[in-house]
Amino acid sequence: MAAKKANSADTYQKLVQEIHSNQLKPIYYLFGEEEFYLDQLLDKFSEIIQPHEKDFNFDLLYGQDVSPAKVLGIARSFPMMAEKRVLILRNFLQNGKGGGHEGSIQDFIPYIENPNPTCLLVLFDTGKPAANTNLGKALSKSFNVGYYQFETLPDYLIPDWVIGWVQSHHNKKIEPAAAQLLAQFVGNNLQLLSTEIDKVCTFVDTSSTVSEADVKKIIGSYREYTAIELKEALIKRDLNKALYISEQMLQHSKTDTGEVIRLVGFFNSVFTNIWQILRLVEKGKAKNQIQSELGIASAWYFNKLWDDAANFRYGDMPRVFEALLDADRSVKGFSTLDSTSILFLLVKRIIG
Repeated sequence: MAAKKANSADTYQKLVQEIHSNQLKPIYYLFGEEEFYLDQLLDKFSEIIQPHEKDFNFDLLYGQDVSPAKVLGIARSFPMMAEKRVLILRNFLQNGKGGGHEGSIQDFIPYIENPNPTCLLVLFDTGKPAANTNLGKALSKSFNVGYYQFETLPDYLIPDWVIGWVQSHHNKKIEPAAAQLLAQFVGNNLQLLSTEIDKVCTFVDTSSTVSEADVKKIIGSYREYTAIELKEALIKRDLNKALYISEQMLQHSKTDTGEVIRLVGFFNSVFTNIWQILRLVEKGKAKNQIQSELGIASAWYFNKLWDDAANFRYGDMPRVFEALLDADRSVKGFSTLDSTSILFLLVKRIIG
């Protein structure tokens, strides 16, 4: 059975354990598009130094504002009346390109090879140096560096993430259907999701479980129909019901164009999940192998995806994705059709 590929949530948990174990490397390079985890880890690394020691032993700098020489000067200095100093540098790849020009970003290479054991240097950025450069090789291959990438979580893992975050940060359970609804309303922006989870969990303060009804009350939508109801009608190939729900959703939306853009994005995510499952079925993988390979922990959520995928064939997918692409282009101005016509046409083409 194929091993589950580590995702950003797994990497975050591993690094938090590393911080708590106090078995830290002298340098960390943390990068990627998922800024939520980078911000969380910045806070975690900042808390390593006790408040009364921070004045002399903690620095948070930005690469574009300081010179490499200044950063390395601080990194090589010893802590004052403490065992360790922490130096955090955000926007690492901008270092030396802004106001401070003393030195070069390449000057970090000798420091990576021989770091100050009493300084914890944490470098943050959204990207990384090219792998074939000396700096890229030094950061990614040195035993002295904890090198971690945080990619945006794929949409199909968001309900699992919601379930885990509610449990770990609010000590509550959330119904799988409620987690799916929350993911559908908010999308895969983890910062926004965590904020909305805070709202919902505050609302259900005395209850140990967050229900689907709780999510509907707080987040979102007091409308009779949501994209999930429309999805269910599409999956069942119920054209009349799908068109009726589409019409109702557009009547109750603030802007038809915005609603169609949101629905196209949602259905792109839905059918990407279906395509992933059908692709692996086509390769002869068993149901449990597919769940493991996709890394979906929630059996409820995976079974929902599995049931959805059972209503389509692998050969349907090019037609569905072509319909989604055409709808996306049309709603963004490459068509004379109005929003209602674009959505109705999309529904009909997906149902086939």
